Amino acid sequence: MQTSKWMSARPLLLSLAVLTLAGCAGLSDDGGTGPVRQLTQSRLGTTATPPRTEADRQASQARVAELLQRPLTPDSAVEIALLNNRQLQARYAALGVVEADRVRAGRLANPTFSFGQRRGDGETEIDRSLMFNVLGLLTVPLNEQAAARTLERGQLQLAADTVDAAHEARRAYIDAVAAQQLWAYAQQVQDAADAAAELAQRMLAAGHFNKLDQMREQAFAADARLQVTRAQHEVTASRERLIRVLALEAAQTTFQLPARLPDLPAHEAPAQQAEQQALDQRLDVQMAKRAAEATAADLGLTRRTRLINVLHAGYQNASTTGASLSQGYEVELALPLFDFGEARVARAEALYMQSVHQAAQVAIQAQSEVREAHSAYRAAYAQARHYQDEVVPLRQRISDEMLLRYNGMFNSVFELLADAREQVRSVTGAVQALRQFWLAESQLQTAVYGRGGSLTGLGETSTTATPSTATH
Repeated sequence: MQTSKWMSARPLLLSLAVLTLAGCAGLSDDGGTGPVRQLTQSRLGTTATPPRTEADRQASQARVAELLQRPLTPDSAVEIALLNNRQLQARYAALGVVEADRVRAGRLANPTFSFGQRRGDGETEIDRSLMFNVLGLLTVPLNEQAAARTLERGQLQLAADTVDAAHEARRAYIDAVAAQQLWAYAQQVQDAADAAAELAQRMLAAGHFNKLDQMREQAFAADARLQVTRAQHEVTASRERLIRVLALEAAQTTFQLPARLPDLPAHEAPAQQAEQQALDQRLDVQMAKRAAEATAADLGLTRRTRLINVLHAGYQNASTTGASLSQGYEVELALPLFDFGEARVARAEALYMQSVHQAAQVAIQAQSEVREAHSAYRAAYAQARHYQDEVVPLRQRISDEMLLRYNGMFNSVFELLADAREQVRSVTGAVQALRQFWLAESQLQTAVYGRGGSLTGLGETSTTATPSTATH
């Protein structure tokens, strides 16, 4: 009798053992963000990531305060953005939800216990049953693999968000520094214009200057003052954009920016294998590939279970007053009388083909965006190099010659001031070209490693322009 009871209960014990083994998977210490850190570090060169715990948050705030004590650099701006961005922190927290779903997918659903009692004619009948989702037990490995793929796609998505946030901070930094530098040059133009206008007014009063030329100098000075006002607003606007990207509080907005943009590199970056590198490392391409793989795996699961929707099995016993204990098994199975699973399989196959075509389109778009971004990068580098090596040095030599002629009394002071304005204009053009280069460089990195995106704005110049030189 004891042996028969043991044989009867053995399937139940085996199910409990499998349940115990299936529940071994646990949560990671980092909330699933470890792979995200590896992906972003290889693409950004920084280990900075949003804090997860209160201790991490305090440490990150201390680090941000330390970085704000000295003039910002592109790298420190990126680090602050990654440590401070609350929206990015929310996305990192959401990854913990996906990891929790992955852990739950690796565990069998809780068993169902039922208990019933009936009384009548002096007898009491008690029914007990313990039911397990057998189909769920059989598909635990497949479900866990599917959840793991979902987690991997979430990690790739979060890494792409992190890379985007970093490049957005870099671009905001470039715009803020360039606006500040252009404002300084606009002020120099205004100083020269005011000096020329004042001198023209004095010479007109002395009878040594005609009215038309004096009004031209006055008009130029008025235009220069207007340009300074615009440039000053652009400084404020670009700085506020940087503050928003860095998620700085009001007490942290007194940070310092360098007086000028970083120098142009000695050589432009080569384009060797940039397209293949984008296919191998670009995050949106990786996400599209993982989506197609996951859909293919889901299709395999659908085909395996097309005829079985619900399958439960369990142990059951019943006892009646004055009678011996009766026991046995209970199985629940949904019979495929009306739904043979063709629709589910067809749906899975259609979703798979959709994901395949989407992945192919993403790859085509990635290659095209890399080619376009590298073309913009090369053009911006050539223009900045042209200003640096030819235009600005030539204007400097012309100014030196004009000064010699003025000292020899061959040129008037107005010609000297007009040449000074032209020199400042060439330097302003050089700053704008340098800004465009660094923006194009950031966009190229995004096209190769991140999610690409529009190149709109790379060909635009600053709205701050130097007024044209008055002619005499």
